[in-house]
Amino acid sequence: MTEMEHLRGGTAELIAQANEREAEERAVRPDEPGLPPLEWLRVNLFSSALNTVLTIVFGLLGLFVFRSLLNWAFSYEREWNAVRVNMRALFTFTYPSSQYVRIWVTLAIVLTLAGVSLGMSRMIGQGLSMKRISTWAMAWGGAVIAGILLTQPHAQRTAAGEVVLDDQFQPVRESYGTALADRGWWWLIGLILLAAGLAIWWGLGDIRRRTTFVGAVPFTLGILAFLVSTLWWFKWGNYGEQGDIIEPGRTVNDSAKLPWTVMWFVLTGAYLLGRRLATTARAGTARGLVNFCWLLAPFVTFWVILRDPALDWAHVWSTDVPMALAFIVGGGAVLYVLAKPDLGEMGRVIGVVLLGVAVTNWVAGFFGWYPMLQKARISFLLLALVALAAHNFAGERNQRLRLVLGWTALMVIVHYMVTMMNTPSTVDAPDEFVGGFLVTVYIATFTMIFSFPLGILLALGRTSTLPIFRVLSTIYIEVVRGVPFITILFFFSTFLNIFLPEGMEIVQLAAAGLGFSLFSAAYLAENIRGGLQAVRRGQYEASDALGLTTVQRTGFIVLPQALRVSIPPLVGATISTFKETSLLAIIGIIDFLRVANSVIPGQTEYLGIKMEGLLFVCMIYWMGAFSMSKFSQRLEKHLGVGEH
Repeated sequence: MTEMEHLRGGTAELIAQANEREAEERAVRPDEPGLPPLEWLRVNLFSSALNTVLTIVFGLLGLFVFRSLLNWAFSYEREWNAVRVNMRALFTFTYPSSQYVRIWVTLAIVLTLAGVSLGMSRMIGQGLSMKRISTWAMAWGGAVIAGILLTQPHAQRTAAGEVVLDDQFQPVRESYGTALADRGWWWLIGLILLAAGLAIWWGLGDIRRRTTFVGAVPFTLGILAFLVSTLWWFKWGNYGEQGDIIEPGRTVNDSAKLPWTVMWFVLTGAYLLGRRLATTARAGTARGLVNFCWLLAPFVTFWVILRDPALDWAHVWSTDVPMALAFIVGGGAVLYVLAKPDLGEMGRVIGVVLLGVAVTNWVAGFFGWYPMLQKARISFLLLALVALAAHNFAGERNQRLRLVLGWTALMVIVHYMVTMMNTPSTVDAPDEFVGGFLVTVYIATFTMIFSFPLGILLALGRTSTLPIFRVLSTIYIEVVRGVPFITILFFFSTFLNIFLPEGMEIVQLAAAGLGFSLFSAAYLAENIRGGLQAVRRGQYEASDALGLTTVQRTGFIVLPQALRVSIPPLVGATISTFKETSLLAIIGIIDFLRVANSVIPGQTEYLGIKMEGLLFVCMIYWMGAFSMSKFSQRLEKHLGVGEH
């Protein structure tokens, strides 16, 4: 056995032992602290006279709000079919149904990555205790039954579905007893939840209830399985291709229930695969590959899968492929030489010269001095930036070859994506090829992808000892933070093309994404700067004592600690960015909010109906923000943020 094989065998054995220790730790479940129900009520809600009064007042206020919301939502005036039949418009707008399989492929890719990530995650923890599940079941069951009792009787309707009116033209409501009897499905749901919660509570006993745990992901998959199964047996209504209800008394059509069923199996299979990969010796490599796929997924799904570009293969083989090969070979050779350990300052000088050439190409493109493809300008700029950092990868032959291999992968990805972005789409849509919630998600995703590294650079620049970087970063941050965001959005969507070189134009959606990214980067920079200031001076001194370079100290010592401290404000900025995408409607982009606020109320059959769609939009935004908040809490707990 060679030394390398022996080392690999020892590493695999250590990983197996670590997995066994982790399994043993999970097998011993901690005892969740808790109080009996009556004792909990006394301690938390009725511990004093003031606390009792506050509990009664706010409890009655909560019941009033709950009752008012229910009566509004289930009023005869509400037209929820406006939301039900426009689900496709709300989420993808005018994306053609003939190519809708691309939407499902995109969703399958996202669910696959999500499932594998969940399976390999180290933040899953011990799961959900049976006590918590029992409490949730009883709470939801009680809420459903309370809703049944608090909701006023519905208006009587004729066989044609019209509301019956009295002499004063007020709706004639059914009796309270009839209303309660007509809510059979709700009674069934509420009683099942309440009975399940009580059965768990009294059946397991105090100790087992608090020390028995169920995996959070399997529990969630079980709930999703039940919801997906309702598509096959519950009569939600059969919808046509245009969204009109054809037969309300039937299950949904196969174009809806089959894909959602497949999506559940994709998510479940990916989760099981992730659990399997987490126990192998290549778990670290697999995690890195999954994270890299997460980074590429938005670009590939948006510009390749959803757009379905029509490639000109003659141009690809005559121009795109030779250019990519030239930069791969030529740039790789340059980087291999610059990474020599004995090159010294000459390598940095060459990097600065390459950066000057790259900047000259962009200036020449702006003034039209000489023609050059944008792809070549981008490649020259990337080569210059990597060349400036090449000395950090200086070492033996294998070290330099890894740098060349990374450059090759970068060029393949960049040239492939630029080719796809510049190729016209084949999707036949009247406006933008996609809209609705899909635009909201992609704008928020691209904003975080581009603004996060830019925010890090700005934060490092503002804390730099070099005056030029500190002044430029400070000016950028203060100017952007001092201008209203809607002004920046209007500028990029309206005036940006004026400042671009002749023959170059940016579409409105890309301009909005750029405005979002630059605005968000300024706020992220201040959040990260706060984290940088929290790093103790001793960390810098220890790094200098170890002989680390500035880049190594920043990348391996300072930034990890600063980002760990900055998690709460960074997640807050992410949630704000997600919600601020609703401003896209103001500049004319047909996003989630504009469909609910303008498109649906403009339809003949739902003329003027807005409130239902707006409430649905609010619910989706809240679910997204709440999910990110809970993930942030789990991440903070996993990393020990705030603990000493």
